[in-house]
Amino acid sequence: MTSDSTPNAALQALVDNHRSFLDFLERRTGSRADAEDLLQGAFVRALEKGGDLRDGESAVAWIYRLLRNALVDRHRAEDARDRAIESKAKEGDGEGEEDVELQGEACRCVMGLLPTLKPEYAELLRRVDLDGAAVHGAAQAIGISPNNAGVRLHRARKALLREVQRSCRTCATHGCLDCSCGQPGPA
Repeated sequence: MTSDSTPNAALQALVDNHRSFLDFLERRTGSRADAEDLLQGAFVRALEKGGDLRDGESAVAWIYRLLRNALVDRHRAEDARDRAIESKAKEGDGEGEEDVELQGEACRCVMGLLPTLKPEYAELLRRVDLDGAAVHGAAQAIGISPNNAGVRLHRARKALLREVQRSCRTCATHGCLDCSCGQPGPA
């Protein structure tokens, strides 16, 4: 009977400390939802290891150790995502001298199409692709996360490509740089 009651006592100690665990995580993540996700993961591990938990006090200390490790893992994953987004954004940057005249033509064409996009897409494209801001900096300036900015930038570029193809027709398909956007091209 005592062997059955000790794991239950340890699990009960975890349940009793739920609010403390949640507060601990929320202070460190700044988000109630993120704190709840991390705590849920830790509780799943606790339930999986429930038979190994011997007393309430060591169970609480063990959960705090799990929570600290989960926070470290979360921060590492966020840093890796941020670096990947920055790297992806820099891939689009040319490595050599840019032709100023060519850039002017492309910008004129793109600037004319930006108003056809969602305002949040147009703003991000303007900041990152036309003004040369880093994704992280643009995200901070408009008040969104770098991850959200990366996704939004990808969607914005796809939407712009659709508009360029619709507007410029064969020019966009074949890479002709001497287009007269807005005029119908050959069918």
